[in-house]
Amino acid sequence: MPQPAAPRPKEARLFRNNRSQAVRIPVEFELPGESVLISRDGDRLILEPIRKKGLLALLDGWEPLDEAFPAIKDLPIAGRNVF
Repeated sequence: MPQPAAPRPKEARLFRNNRSQAVRIPVEFELPGESVLISRDGDRLILEPIRKKGLLALLDGWEPLDEAFPAIKDLPIAGRNVF
């Protein structure tokens, strides 16, 4: 499936926000989320959305448990055929 055409370049306004320079991003260039990674490539600035990490990344960051789990009886489910 082909990618949708990227919006044509558009002029945007720069302004000051306290000691930081900011840019007003036009609606057709909006990024998802609340924060971005910014990097420089020559005189270009590159903004990349920071996506929320999935469940596997969350679980990977947890420390392993040091305690053993108790044995659990394998009881049938009452009133249901389990096949």
